[in-house]
Amino acid sequence: MKLCLSPSARRALGFAAVFLLTSAAIRPALAAEKSRLRVDDYQIDVELLPQTHKLTARAAVKVTALEDINVATFQLNNALRITKLTDANNKPLAPERNTQDSTVRFALNSGLSKSASTTFTFEYEGTLETADDSPVEGLKLAYVGPETSYLLYSGLWFPVAGYGVNRFTSTINVTVPAHMVVIGSGKEPSAAAVAKKAATAIANSKTFTFTWDKPSFPGTIIAGTFQEFKSDEAGIDLHVFFKPNKQAMGAEYASTAVKAFTYFVTQYGVAPSTRLRIVELPDDTVPSAWAPEIAALSSRAITEKTNYRLLANTIAHQWWGVSVSPASKDDWWISDGFARYSEARYVESAAGEAGLEEMVKDMSVGALAYDSVPLSSAYKLEYFSPEFQSLVTDKGAMILHMLRWVVGEKDYLKIMREFATKYAGKSASTDDFRELSEKVYGERLTWFYSQWMDSTSAPEFKAKYTVYRLGSNKGFRIVGAITQDLDLFRMPVSLRIDTDGRTEEKRIDVVGTDSPFSVETFGRPRRITVDPENRVLTNSKDIKLRSSILRGQGLTQQGDLAGALSEFNKALEVNKNSSLAHYRIAEVFFLQKNYQASANAYRSALNGDGEPRWTEVWSHLQLGKIFDVTGQRERAVNEYRQAIQTNDNTQGALEECRRYMQKPYEREKAKEGN
Repeated sequence: MKLCLSPSARRALGFAAVFLLTSAAIRPALAAEKSRLRVDDYQIDVELLPQTHKLTARAAVKVTALEDINVATFQLNNALRITKLTDANNKPLAPERNTQDSTVRFALNSGLSKSASTTFTFEYEGTLETADDSPVEGLKLAYVGPETSYLLYSGLWFPVAGYGVNRFTSTINVTVPAHMVVIGSGKEPSAAAVAKKAATAIANSKTFTFTWDKPSFPGTIIAGTFQEFKSDEAGIDLHVFFKPNKQAMGAEYASTAVKAFTYFVTQYGVAPSTRLRIVELPDDTVPSAWAPEIAALSSRAITEKTNYRLLANTIAHQWWGVSVSPASKDDWWISDGFARYSEARYVESAAGEAGLEEMVKDMSVGALAYDSVPLSSAYKLEYFSPEFQSLVTDKGAMILHMLRWVVGEKDYLKIMREFATKYAGKSASTDDFRELSEKVYGERLTWFYSQWMDSTSAPEFKAKYTVYRLGSNKGFRIVGAITQDLDLFRMPVSLRIDTDGRTEEKRIDVVGTDSPFSVETFGRPRRITVDPENRVLTNSKDIKLRSSILRGQGLTQQGDLAGALSEFNKALEVNKNSSLAHYRIAEVFFLQKNYQASANAYRSALNGDGEPRWTEVWSHLQLGKIFDVTGQRERAVNEYRQAIQTNDNTQGALEECRRYMQKPYEREKAKEGN
């Protein structure tokens, strides 16, 4: 099964979901069988011919057998054809291709015993222009073209074994036209080596060499024409590679990157490298990508208002992914979940508690949107499915958020720093993290990990209580209980009592469905709030609504519009005035060309609760498109004007309005959706 991501469907996902369901969610299908060999090193020579979209490469792959083997299996992009495959004795091997999972399987000329090493040499070529043969249908992960060429590790542009788990070293030589620059992971060659290479170079071309000598995931290459901005602030060798039209933003993105990088150093210790390349990617691929010394952002994500959340998340992968990586698919949250909560911590440092609160809401929605499989059983799900990424990214992040509350700030910081240090340059498992956290905390946390790793669902807290007056000028006593419906649940929960005077807070150990409490206050109690700072993953009314909307967006992405409408209507059952739910329904009707129903739903969005704020500008914009399509130009212009009056430029809405003010929107010539 592959995830279909047509351009229109990707846009219809909406602003918040794009990151979750592309950057985080896109993973290539992996070979079903357990890896029986380990790749140790790659020596790759690759030539890119952008004008013809062609790639030609030779890859010498050093491997070590993890058990006695007679057959080897790799993955390679289906658009690439193997022209020659030989063993260490230069004897030919006969590869068999399976386009369903992009695998290359071949019998060895002589068996390889456990722990023995050998080298296979692949020669291959192909055209990387469309997403037709991509490991994820509809999404380009490897592309060769005249403006920008990108070969992402996830694009399987070289033979891969143990995707995301098998750490390796590499030397990659990339030959491109002379006017292009190439960005990759690793050391640059010496001046003498550069001169020698130039003497043997193909006419009108240049060769760039990248050597990464610490096992990690250095298989991403980006080539093109860029404006370069350099910075050595805080001892970081930072280079920003943006296209000319984004050149003015280079300095601000560099400054923000330095802040995020140095913040993570204070949290987790030294990074695997003090070099960092911020690189612009085209909009036809993922919103972000990472590799050693690389943080790549799509052009649409590079805006005048610095996208510091996405940038921080991508940089955090230098620790969680590049330095410490998951030992298996079961442990994937150690990369994506840790980076997601690192993003949240940086937002907290930059925007305060309000920023963290908004992040926690987003993570809670992602964590519960597909809450049918425990995180410890994520291996049952496909890598690139929304269900898998819902678990490893957002539920993984929420587990760290809750662990921080359980053990306290001091022990949490110690756990994260010691884990980053102990497993730097290695893979780690969930058990490794659990054991270290228990050691630092000084108590067993079996109940915590069992509850959040091995179970599904989350509580919905309610408070029942009675207030007693203690006598004249003696204050009040509140006697009650925190209730929820999970019998085996156990977590410390904060209880806040707002009074006429001082606000009181108490930490309650919630165990089971009914947990009593008694609190005395001097001032008269006015309001009691359970978990006011959202320290526990809870299935609140707002989370239920937003989870239904997120599931609907995922179904829209997959082309199941009927299923999407069903989910959006479930959201309206929770809140009939939800502007976001009405907006998503309008999008589906727009995709179906049911313009009257779409217009009605956009009007309902405008008359709803106004959350999130961008629904106003985009509802007016989309109504303008509908009036243009149906030949009502005067009404269309009026909607564009109302959109401009909001002064909300979310996702370039105002620029789009001004464009359609000048020239009417024509559906067949434009991308559908927003």
